Order: sequence, then C-alpha cells, then structure tokens
Amino acid sequence: MCNTPLHGFLAALPKVEHHMHLEGSLEPELLLELAAKNGITLPASADPAFVSAESLRGRYEEFRNLDDFLGYYYIGMSVLIDGSDFEALAYAYFAKAASQNVRHAEVFFDPQAHESRGITLSTVVTSFKKAQARAEADFGMTTQLIMCLLRHLPLSGAMETFTRAKDAGYFADGTLAAIGMDSSEIPFPPPMWTSVYNAAKESAIRRTVHAGEEGPPLYVTQALDLLDAQRIDHGIRALTEGDDALVRRLASSKTLLTMCPLSNVKLNCISSISSFPLRRLIDAGVRFSINSDDPAYFGGYILENYCALQEVFDLSIRDWEIITKGAVIGSWCVEERKDQLLSEIEDIVNVWGRKFEEQ
Repeated sequence: MCNTPLHGFLAALPKVEHHMHLEGSLEPELLLELAAKNGITLPASADPAFVSAESLRGRYEEFRNLDDFLGYYYIGMSVLIDGSDFEALAYAYFAKAASQNVRHAEVFFDPQAHESRGITLSTVVTSFKKAQARAEADFGMTTQLIMCLLRHLPLSGAMETFTRAKDAGYFADGTLAAIGMDSSEIPFPPPMWTSVYNAAKESAIRRTVHAGEEGPPLYVTQALDLLDAQRIDHGIRALTEGDDALVRRLASSKTLLTMCPLSNVKLNCISSISSFPLRRLIDAGVRFSINSDDPAYFGGYILENYCALQEVFDLSIRDWEIITKGAVIGSWCVEERKDQLLSEIEDIVNVWGRKFEEQ
C-alpha cells in the first residue's frame, strides 16, 4: 500500500472496475486447491514454479511479455472444471474487490478456453451469475459480464461462441453486457475480426476490444474504424507512441480506455510506473479508468494500482475525483446506478476535502 497522505482517501474512494479477467484472479492457493480437488496434474516436474503457491508467485514476478504470462494463465484455468469452481473463482474476486471499495465491476471471462475442455458456456455463465447474485446481496456491489473471444484461435470458433451466446439470449436478457477480445495481440490485428464485430453491432450488442497493449497505435485506430469498438481495453500505446490526432480523437469521442498500470509494468509494456502516460491522459481529457487486469498474476488489485500511481504522480483529490467520475460515466450500468455511484464519490471527496482543509 502507498505511504502517502492520500492513502486513506484512496481506500475509501468508491471505485468501478472495467478491465479484470475473472480467470486472471485465480490466486495460487485456489489454483492448487482446485487442481487437487479435480485431479488435475500440473506440470511441476517440467516447471518447478508449480510446486507451491510461493514458487508460483515468484515466477509471476518474472514475466517477459504478454505471451509468457498467457502460458501460465491458460495452465491455471485448466483447474476450473465444475460449476462450483467458477462460482468460487468469481466470488473470491468480488469479495476482494469489495474490500477495496469497488462498487461496480464489469469483468471479462474467456469461454472458448473452457469450451475446448468440454465445459459448456451455460455452466460457466450460470456459475458466474450465482457469484454475481451473492456479491450484490453480500456487498451491495453491482457487476456485469463481458464475454471475451480469443484472438489466437480461429475466427470460425469465435463466431460459433458468439452465436451460441446470442442464441441463448444472454445478450438480450442482460446476462452478458458486451463482447470483447483478448489473448495474444501483435499477430492478430483488428481487421481479422470484422465479421464478428459486425454481427455484434447488427444485434445492438456492445463492443470492446484489447488493443494497443503490445500492438501499435494503428491497432487502436483499426479497432475504432473497422470494429466500431465503443471501448478500448489497454490502449496504452495510443498514448505512449500515438500522435496527437489519435489522442484528440479518443478525447473528443469520450471513448473509455480501461488502463492497467501494474500489468503494463509486469509485462514490460512500460519500464516503470513513472512511464505510465497519466499526465497525457488527464491533460488531453481522455476518459479512462484504472484497473487490475489479472491481479493474481500481476501482484495487485485495483487499490494497489491506485496507490502505485499516487506514489509516483502525487495526484490531488480533485484529480482522483475526475478519474473516478469519468470511469463511472463510461460504465455500462444503468443511469440510476451511475447517479448513485457519482453521489458516493462526491460524498467521499467532500469528507476528505474538509479533512485536508482542517490540517
């Protein structure tokens, strides 16, 4: 946690999260527990990282890039077998997020990685819904699911999974809030996925996509132009390498960027938190949120990401008010819920503002 005067404020600040992969919240202890429960043999003989939770965490400190991380990510999710596993996974994240005052979360999941192992989409979705209901009852947290498709798999598979979800009525009834796309980026540029995104648009389904994490700013432009993405997940290279025209476009369109600072450092997208383009985001008026991405693998949940930025950039209460309110406005929850969240932020800002005035 950060050792700054604003730590108490950051902890109390109501938060929304838009970029968190449920499978990426699989902590090493739960991973090993589910492997034992389900009789899954982890590759400990070939990779000693899988010997213990401690050794796994140690290996997670040494990711070289996105694909290095993804190798562990996909092995990890292989321990998720029955509905109770998926419910336990999601509820554990919701409980942790609630402890850091996340009031609304829009979370990703990767159904193709489970369907390929014989686990049905309905099993995954139904189990996550149970966890969502428990989180709302226990913590007053609202949540939404975003179904991500995997770029490293064939287009035909992505279309099949999308169609299966659509035909099941998951988008129409609100079970799923949107489609997204993740996994390896550079070899799989946005133009490859136009047919899936066109199908989603034709059905009035919201659309987001991971772009500009390791890929160039061009991928962000293509995601906007060719996929008609309404949100960009990561998009950091649009700020670190993109020209002013692209940044102005993102700002004027109020396209939400779901940013993940600790993830960017862990995967060597940037060299340090000081290289995170926070000031350019704020100064240009780009709408963005701060998120944890795959917190079990990257060493921090949402509050740790807030603290990492605070320690380096020494933001003011007003800065955080702008960031968090913008994130709420960019959310896909109903307007009534947005109003509630904005009011909660206002209350905390006022309380802490008075505290600092009295010092």
